[in-house]
Formats: sequence, structure tokens, C-alpha cells
Amino acid sequence: MQNQTKFKVVEGVLCGAQQLPSPNFNQRPAQTQIRLVVIHNISLPPSQFGGGYIQQFFQNQLDWNAHPYFQTIKGMQVSAHLLILRTGEVLQFVNFNDRAWHAGRSSYLGVPECNDYSIGIELEGSDDLPFESVQYQVLAQVISALQRAYPQIQQHIAGHSDIAPQRKTDPGMHFHWADFRELLHQENHRN
Repeated sequence: MQNQTKFKVVEGVLCGAQQLPSPNFNQRPAQTQIRLVVIHNISLPPSQFGGGYIQQFFQNQLDWNAHPYFQTIKGMQVSAHLLILRTGEVLQFVNFNDRAWHAGRSSYLGVPECNDYSIGIELEGSDDLPFESVQYQVLAQVISALQRAYPQIQQHIAGHSDIAPQRKTDPGMHFHWADFRELLHQENHRN
């Protein structure tokens, strides 16, 4: 018997992910269908991992005085639907049926405001360091589950730099798209 993925989407919740609700969301526009996944990277402070600062940031609980860098983002209110830690643990901050605040000014295939119709996934990482292999494996499992729940996604998977090229560089040159797509292909054929 082949391994079954541990993730499943039920009413906008990713079963298998730890739930840490963020107040930073709003409703998607009426009749909007989810049709894109946007991959990001984040680390707080930059290129430092662990410490729970990302979770605190997404939940508006970050102590702005805990690190000098935090003063540069003080007062920002952002979120993503999911965060995949370097350990492979998946945290969900916003229900997929709601609009997370991850993309900012953006456009995909000529359609502006990607937050309206996308799911944002943050990988704990940075532009200048490699990601962990477990993050790729878990990302493939998660996106396979999202594709089953939201069929319009299919191959509509982009980096933040693809939808906001003038402003953003993530997930960065250390994100191996070909390896990720091969893992996703394998995962989809397993299910």
C-alpha cells in the first residue's frame, strides 16, 4: 500500500496543520474562486530561523523591541494562509476561504490583486540560504491537497517575485522549482 498524504482540506482548513488564527484577513470578493498558490519566504530577523517571531508577527503579537530589525516592520499587519517551518511543521493562520494579506500589489496572468484569488504559503527561509529538503516534501504534499480541493489551481503556482517583480525577490534563487515540481508530480500520482 502506498503512503497517503497526511493533509486534507475541509471547509477551508488544512487538516494536519496546526491552527494559529491571525486577525489579519478579510473576505474574498463575492464569487471569487481560488485559482493560484503563491510561494514566499520569510525569516525574522532576516536569515535567522526559529524563535517564533514569524508566528508572533502574523498574529500581531511581535515585540517590536525584541530585535532592532523589528523596528523597520513596526505596525505592519500581514499574514499568509500557511507557514512551513524548517522542520516541516505546517501552521495555518488564515482559512483558505478568507483573503490573507500576503501578496500586496500584484498581478498574475494580467489579473491584479492576487490576494483576492490566491493562497499564500510562506516557507521559513530567506533569499540567500537553501531550504530544507523536508520543506519541499511537505510543500508538495500541501499543494497536492490544495489542488484536489481547489481544481482551478492545477499548475497555477507562482513565486512572490513572479506576481510582484518590481517589489519582491522571494522565494529566491535558492528555491529549486524543478525539484519541487517533480515532488509535486510524484505526490499527485501517489494520490
